[in-house]
Amino acid sequence: MAMIQRGRSFPLGATVYPGGVNFCLFSKHAERVELLLFDQADDPQPARVFSLTAPVHRTANYWHIFVPGLGHGQVYAYRVYGPFAPERGHRFDGSKVLLDPYARLVVGWERYDREAARRPGDNCAVALRGVVVDPERYDWEGDVPLEIPYARTIIYEMHVKGFTAHANSGVSPAKRGTYAGVIEKIPYLQSLGVTAVELMPIHEFDEQDARPGLANYWGYSTLAFFAPHRAYSADQSLFGPVNEFRDMVKALHRAGIEVILDVVFNHTAEGNHEGPTLSFRGIENQAYYILETLNPAFYANYSGCGNTVKANHEIVGRLILDSLRYWVDVMHVDGFRFDLASILSRSKTGSPLADPPLPWLIESDPVLAGTKIIAEAWDAAGLYQVGSFIGERFAEWNGPFRDDVRRFVKGDRGMLGWLAARLLGSPDLYRDPHQIPNRTINFVTCHDGFTLYDLVSYNHKHNEANGEQNRDGSNDNYSWNCGWEGPTDDPEISALRVKQMKNFLVILALAQGTPMILMGDEVCRTQRGNNNAYCQDNEISWFDWDGVTRHREMLTFWQKLLHWMQSLRLFEQETRFKVESYPVHRHVQHPYVVWHGTELGKQGWHEDGHALALEMVYPSAAEHLYIILNSYWESLPFTLPPYDWQRLLDTHLPEPITPTGPQITTPQYQANPRSSVILRRFAPSDATAD
Repeated sequence: MAMIQRGRSFPLGATVYPGGVNFCLFSKHAERVELLLFDQADDPQPARVFSLTAPVHRTANYWHIFVPGLGHGQVYAYRVYGPFAPERGHRFDGSKVLLDPYARLVVGWERYDREAARRPGDNCAVALRGVVVDPERYDWEGDVPLEIPYARTIIYEMHVKGFTAHANSGVSPAKRGTYAGVIEKIPYLQSLGVTAVELMPIHEFDEQDARPGLANYWGYSTLAFFAPHRAYSADQSLFGPVNEFRDMVKALHRAGIEVILDVVFNHTAEGNHEGPTLSFRGIENQAYYILETLNPAFYANYSGCGNTVKANHEIVGRLILDSLRYWVDVMHVDGFRFDLASILSRSKTGSPLADPPLPWLIESDPVLAGTKIIAEAWDAAGLYQVGSFIGERFAEWNGPFRDDVRRFVKGDRGMLGWLAARLLGSPDLYRDPHQIPNRTINFVTCHDGFTLYDLVSYNHKHNEANGEQNRDGSNDNYSWNCGWEGPTDDPEISALRVKQMKNFLVILALAQGTPMILMGDEVCRTQRGNNNAYCQDNEISWFDWDGVTRHREMLTFWQKLLHWMQSLRLFEQETRFKVESYPVHRHVQHPYVVWHGTELGKQGWHEDGHALALEMVYPSAAEHLYIILNSYWESLPFTLPPYDWQRLLDTHLPEPITPTGPQITTPQYQANPRSSVILRRFAPSDATAD
């Protein structure tokens, strides 16, 4: 057998070479490191242990070793020895088996015990381990990034397991809740017209990080930033998760659908000072986490999840960049949504930075240049940066869009001006006139909060199933139950709820920006009033495929509206609509908007107003729409501009979308209570054009 070599300090992680594997781990304050090699994934003890000592196996703060004869598939882990002095920020514990922060696959789930990693004593038999992966062992069959412009993007936020886990999904039992299950449902995604799926966390996470009897379903509890979640793979062979994830990406790309990952670089599964020692904390606690300045035994908690990743530490920032590059270069994903991204703007001590290095490094990285990068531009400690997140490329989840549209549709006072701003791409938030309006990711619902159906069915959250006496989840939902809390057999209330959901979608479709819709909203998915279903790995959270039939009307509405939207150049603009005054000069050729009230050109923006009318016009494309958004509880007459009009949509009608709808022959249109109307300018030739 060839002799063990000292190895080298790069690259980090486990790297396959023709003669063996180089292992490299960063730890500044470690005194000794052990590399553990296992013959099988679930072996209780390692077959071989190599002790790494300075100076032979240490260069600067990197511990390294080259082991000949190893390769693709080797199972490994570490023990790291050093001072256990929490008061100084050190939490080394040689009794704990640790996961490599650069592990590309994780095994040991069958035996894993989170509590054993928290209690004193050796946890080797029930610890997680990494697997050496050769990234070149996959045939991409010519797959290339799609690079769909934001202006033509419609995002579908979905949970990999929840999408097909239900018994009525039509997916074979072995593939339910998996990457392979998503592949089987690609025709459904295509039928919706979405161009990107935004996957809730698929980085390997700890499902045991939840209250007893519950599971961490959402996945915001990351253990390994390079490894796909094994439980989402139908193929449970050693390399199943890596290959099946890539199969899914390749299949989605063939269908014209991009893959965006929801990534959680703001905290990890190790929790607070009482949490388990799984990886980062036992390797170099001071580097990976922001600690309380006055008492480093405790973790700063800007994430609301017990700890905060020290993202602007040079080592941690490098890990984040390496992870992003890996998922783009090796796994072919198309972009990232950064959970609680404002934490990436905090210093090593937690204070907000005016010019944080990491976001700039992300947006300027050449490997990431063609990707979508989307920030949830706030954190759990009050840092709120919507409209001001650092950089030029970052798009942002537009929280004010969600709140203002909800309040307008509900019928709150004083919302007309706010709604107008949201329709124009939120220029009050994004003030640079040269900035593309698609930087705003517009949404009414997302995984965090009510579903669309629950938004119109509940006045209050109902989170009792979470075991926290309904204290968890937001109290400010701007929801309205339409007259009855929860399920009802009242046909009038049911019809009103359907109309309100359609009103929400109409505004989402019309607004400048990039629209995002939540999995299952198109078929009235309900979480029974639970607005924080992070721990509900069951039918509360799963997509109920019976809804495709039961709520066919709603599904058809979504499909028709999104496909109609995609047919117009009006909704592919990469510059903001200009606002023109009525009447508009006939020589104007740029895309523009004209505001109206019930009378032409007389939108007063009154505090007591509940209705807005506007024209959206793109003269060069011969596209001219007149839109009424009436959230008032009575019908209102709207004077029409002096052209011939054809009705495309009226959410009050049983068949709300009719591309060949009737010509409007009256000078006014009577908009029914709580309804949305879209008319298009009609020419005689249009009668046969459709």
